Amino acid sequence: MKKVFMISGVIILAIIVGIFVITTRETETMVTEETTKVGVILNGKKDDRNWCQSHYEGLEKTATQLNLELIYKETVTTETICGVIDELIHSGCEIIVANSFEFGTGMEEAAEKYPEIYFFHATGVGEGKNLSSYFGRMYQIRYLTGIVAGMQTETGRIGYVAAFPIAEVNRGINAFTLGVRSVNPEAEVYVCWTNSWNDDTAAEQAAERLIDEYEIDIMAMHSDSIKPLEVAERCGVMSIGYNVDNSAHYPNTFLTAAVWDWENFYTPHILTCLQGKFEGHHYWEGVETGMVSMAPLSAVVKAGVQEEVDVRQQLLISGNFDVFYGPIRDNKGRIRVEEGESMTDSAMLNSFDWYVEGVVIDEKQ
Repeated sequence: MKKVFMISGVIILAIIVGIFVITTRETETMVTEETTKVGVILNGKKDDRNWCQSHYEGLEKTATQLNLELIYKETVTTETICGVIDELIHSGCEIIVANSFEFGTGMEEAAEKYPEIYFFHATGVGEGKNLSSYFGRMYQIRYLTGIVAGMQTETGRIGYVAAFPIAEVNRGINAFTLGVRSVNPEAEVYVCWTNSWNDDTAAEQAAERLIDEYEIDIMAMHSDSIKPLEVAERCGVMSIGYNVDNSAHYPNTFLTAAVWDWENFYTPHILTCLQGKFEGHHYWEGVETGMVSMAPLSAVVKAGVQEEVDVRQQLLISGNFDVFYGPIRDNKGRIRVEEGESMTDSAMLNSFDWYVEGVVIDEKQ
């Protein structure tokens, strides 16, 4: 008799689960039957092979899944964003996406002006009834690419072209260096600033300086210019990219890249808009969500590197390990994170103004 009840229970559970799955699929199908217009505001070109293209590629995948019509506005500035938002909404857009921190004021003002429109602000910090901001824990992927660099380098001298000495960039430099030194304790990471996100000339000069001054054999970057990758290819220096996988363009030197898979954020969150279930939040999502990932290792990467990366990545995904667990010393020898402790999100996001052991800042620029 017990067996009969158990079998009956399993059948009933299966029926309930089946009904739930069917209902969920029907609901998603219903809300995507009609096309929804989405306005996309970019601070550069959608085919820049960098930051803007990462959003473009992710949104195109989301558009296919959710039946969206995307209207792109490229090279938008802080001076023009308010007018661009007005134009997009007047053309029928029900959702607005913007991809730059500098658009924060314009997006927040527009969210108040148009309470019936949904707003998504990448790299922002605001939130509201109809506004979400979001970013990814890219420092986790920087750590993994640091492992690649640490195992690949022959000289122990690695370059890093960086935009600005702000918390986001410093967080990435430190995570990368911790990854490097976890497998190569004596290696050093030399940082050269461009003081710009997308100034090609500054990025090119910084990359050349790192090669000439510090004789690096691997080039990493946190820049919206791809010039460091071009310089590396020209000079025969290995490179680690950012934002998108550019391996096809640099076949001789490209190792991997820290990349964005924005569809893994846009698809579920834009779906909540279509379902009328949107809730405004500030999101900071990690490797376990699929928003951030590492591009496949190229053929020039040494044997054994993939296995090491896989082990560390699984630890990150499991939540049993994160990058900034102590003990961690800064590059002046001071303990910054005590043994057994970890940095808070607030500290990582807002007050990262120091560098870990192994970071050498170029002071001669």
